[in-house]
Amino acid sequence: MTAYYPLEIEFEFNGLKQSIWPVILQDESDVILIDCGYPDFLPLLENAALRHSIQLETVTKIILTHDDMDHTGSAAALKRKYPHLEIYAFESEAPYIEGTKKSLRLAQAEATLNRLAGEEKSSAEQFIRFLESIEHVPVDRTLNDNDILPWCGGVQVIHTPGHTPGHISLYLPSEQTLIAADAVVIEDGRLEIANPGYCLDLKEAVRSVQKLLDYEISRLICYHGGIFQGDAKKALQQLVRDYETMEERP
Repeated sequence: MTAYYPLEIEFEFNGLKQSIWPVILQDESDVILIDCGYPDFLPLLENAALRHSIQLETVTKIILTHDDMDHTGSAAALKRKYPHLEIYAFESEAPYIEGTKKSLRLAQAEATLNRLAGEEKSSAEQFIRFLESIEHVPVDRTLNDNDILPWCGGVQVIHTPGHTPGHISLYLPSEQTLIAADAVVIEDGRLEIANPGYCLDLKEAVRSVQKLLDYEISRLICYHGGIFQGDAKKALQQLVRDYETMEERP
């Protein structure tokens, strides 16, 4: 038996209603959680899993697709509560998750301070303090591009840099399902690059979308936006064309 469950989690952040979509994969021997939300999200994760009749304590592994506060924020708390969990991440992203290297998102935020003043600067300083508060967690196993993980009939690791250098997406060949993480997001029913203003390398992010076209995708799950409704491959092609057109403009 192989199953996957997108977990819709709705919440408020900075006064705005938002939602994220971690995913649980399940087979006869393992339950794998892909990403885990902001800090203090354990109750939300537990409730979301229970809606699919899954106890969070049965999760055996966590895959962190990249080092961002809304993907890794509860990882340390999960490991503390469920010490049997094994944590996986891409090889080059692991040092940021573990805290042996300074968070690139934190460095990006700090670099903006000199250009800001007044309320904008105050908000940026508050954001930096929040990033500094994110608890780090050791990574038990590192991943590489094209690794095939031995769960659910095989889960392929796809290195999709751009949003962060070590960002990964995951592909389930048996289901023709792509778990995109932040490689793309859904906005107003359309696929878009995830938050271009925070994308550490936009051109690389577009190349990663182009890379995803090599896969047969019947279902596409985005961390922001959930399950894409429509022809995923056609939508990915259109997104690449849109950015190519932008680059061609004088």
